[in-house]
Amino acid sequence: MKPVIFGIAGLALTPDERAFFAAAEPAGYILFKRNIETRAQVRALTDSLRDLTGRADLPILIDQEGGRVARMGPPEWPAFPGGPAFDALYQKAPMSAIQAMRANGQALGLMLSEVGITVDCAPIIDVAQPDTTEAISCRTYGSEPMQVAALGRAMLDGLAVGGVVGVVKHMPGHGRARVDSHHLLPTVTADAAALEVDLEPFRTLAHAPMGMTSHIVFEAWDRERPATLSPVVIDRVIRGAIGFDGLLMTDDIDMKALSGTAGDKAAGAIAAGCDLVLDCWARMDEMVAIADRLGPIGEAARARLDRAMASVGAPTGDVAELIARRDAFLALA
Repeated sequence: MKPVIFGIAGLALTPDERAFFAAAEPAGYILFKRNIETRAQVRALTDSLRDLTGRADLPILIDQEGGRVARMGPPEWPAFPGGPAFDALYQKAPMSAIQAMRANGQALGLMLSEVGITVDCAPIIDVAQPDTTEAISCRTYGSEPMQVAALGRAMLDGLAVGGVVGVVKHMPGHGRARVDSHHLLPTVTADAAALEVDLEPFRTLAHAPMGMTSHIVFEAWDRERPATLSPVVIDRVIRGAIGFDGLLMTDDIDMKALSGTAGDKAAGAIAAGCDLVLDCWARMDEMVAIADRLGPIGEAARARLDRAMASVGAPTGDVAELIARRDAFLALA
């Protein structure tokens, strides 16, 4: 097994993808809107991936936060609110916001489980700042670390009851980035004492089964390398100060914050201490280059992956009832 998660080009596997994936044995796959059409189609796609690998616990990921970040949506699936809706409710009724988020996460998990998706790249537990880039601020759970952690825990718990593994992101914090890492490399100049605010939600949720890195340079820790490629940040901050021992994956290595070839970035992330590389865009030449550069998944990384995938049981609950419960709470705001 290679320590990489690959994207897929379309609504079904192509013969070339099928042959390449069978040979490369990536650790998992990630779906986007280009892979989503109907319930039956998505279920057929995820079943084909499990059949190809022979792994019932195959990680099949999606970014389904709600709000702006939603790969599955109307008319086939219900729209889900983004983080700011729960932030607004928390200001008036914290316990109601937590219950609303737990119901929201459970409904999301059930929706994903139904079509064979096993991992949701949520919750986003970056602490918002006044100048946070809009790419992050429109998705966050607030600017107070305890609130962000409480809502993040509720989302993780709800997803798990819905049968889906959650991923906390973006370690060690994306809230101080002033530019969008999809396009540019952010640099954070805050000192280590100030950055304790950013670490707090991740430290509170250090038990999370999976986490995702941020493509950001933190001058307080490593002036030369973004977190994804920094052994200092991964070992001293994410594994050390935060205490996270779950499965650590990169954010998409195709984002423009990172420079170099796909193979170089993938190899650099694994060398820095990431467990898995996330490569989203299903470009065959880049996937081949990544597979060629990466050796087998490490023993510790495989153990974390297996532990994460075993952390949730069978999905339980009713989507319509959960959405009605969530919306009754959100109406209080």
